[in-house]
Amino acid sequence: MLRASAAGEGAGVPSSTLVCEGFLPLATAASVGLGMPNLPVARVLGHPGLQSSEQLKKNTLEFTLQHVIDNLLKAPKAVKGDSEPGSRDVIVKGGFDEINDYFYQHELSDGLPIVPPTREKVEAFLRYTERGPDESLGNLLPDSRAATIWSIAVNGVMAGCRPEYMPVLVALIEAMADHAYGVEHSGNTPGGETLIVINGPIIKQLGFNYTQGVMRDGFIANSSIGRFWRLYLRNVAGFLPHKNDKATFGNTWRVVVAENEDVVKKIGWTSTSADFGLAGESTVMISRHTGGNHISSVSGATAAELMPYVCDALVRQYSWQIMFTVGQGMGTLRPQLLLSPIIAETIAASGWSKADLRRHLFEHARMPAREFERILRDWTQKPTWNLKEEHEAGRIPKVFHESDDPDRMVPLVWKPEDILVTVTGDLTRNSIYIFAHNGVLGFPVAKPIRLPKDWERMLPKK
Repeated sequence: MLRASAAGEGAGVPSSTLVCEGFLPLATAASVGLGMPNLPVARVLGHPGLQSSEQLKKNTLEFTLQHVIDNLLKAPKAVKGDSEPGSRDVIVKGGFDEINDYFYQHELSDGLPIVPPTREKVEAFLRYTERGPDESLGNLLPDSRAATIWSIAVNGVMAGCRPEYMPVLVALIEAMADHAYGVEHSGNTPGGETLIVINGPIIKQLGFNYTQGVMRDGFIANSSIGRFWRLYLRNVAGFLPHKNDKATFGNTWRVVVAENEDVVKKIGWTSTSADFGLAGESTVMISRHTGGNHISSVSGATAAELMPYVCDALVRQYSWQIMFTVGQGMGTLRPQLLLSPIIAETIAASGWSKADLRRHLFEHARMPAREFERILRDWTQKPTWNLKEEHEAGRIPKVFHESDDPDRMVPLVWKPEDILVTVTGDLTRNSIYIFAHNGVLGFPVAKPIRLPKDWERMLPKK
């Protein structure tokens, strides 16, 4: 609503945005990012979701209403925004400890030691891209700060990346700046964290881990690039804990997951990048997830024997997130499954393609319509929950209302292709991993990694 308020105030129309107490720091930070640090807000006592109708009415009439009236009738007080240093300014000099203390005290680090981004180190990164250092890939909310090539290199240095990772970092920020991804939701209540999946020849060129322990730290490319993502969110997009990052519990950054393309090719499946129309290219795909679950001992000699466990596990991972299927963000739910190679090979040995697997999951990973509607109505308190009404109004596919039987089984997503599948992890373990997707609050986006002309020559010799 602050964006609507900014548009109104910019046009000379008085406004007043209602803000719960816990979100006042976020409103202040977001107003600065919108270029109007004095946007008028009216405080709402407590949280409306935990108050009776009588208490909410009393608080609104006796407290909030007067703030709304004042905001509409009085001009907001002038506020001077804080100035920022220039992109090339040296902000601190000193030894390793002094620089790290300064970065931490000024909220420029994640609390772990950073590599001081000296000019020499930044320029080493710039040699691995043909784009100009001042080129912007877009303005990132909430702070509306330009995502420049220079700032990408700076944060890459800080995260402990190697200079040759620069093409990957640039592709990631292109994805972050893509409107479809929705970077502005990175500080929302569920505290979802982005999963980065990488494909293509660059996996082996840069030494990404794509086998055992694929989501574990301990590998420079996977770990440092994952950390870079979170540093860039705080230092450039502007998400800071206790301010405009309002995650209730939060997650920390995830290491980059690299697909095992040797196995994908062996079994004749499409890669994750091919599913996004980028077959054969080095690519990054990002999507934000609230959490995940490791499913162990997925046993069976055939695909048919494996599937009951997998389908049940997929359904159990989802509760309130189905509001991205029906309601908020219609049809934007994108479950992400990681299959260990031996599981993928067993499924493929039954003659199943990845498309067959997705179709089976779509048709069998389902819940009763009665339960689907109850979760939307009672747990998420969404006004959109009646599947019959939504289908008859033409807003959702027929598969959600094939009869009036409340116990009919309905899918999690609109179509089989909405289920993302990546092959990775330990070569001999029979496990899968399921991520609960955050819908429009981190929609999947894939970007190609553009390499400099002399890429092969520039790569460090192993």
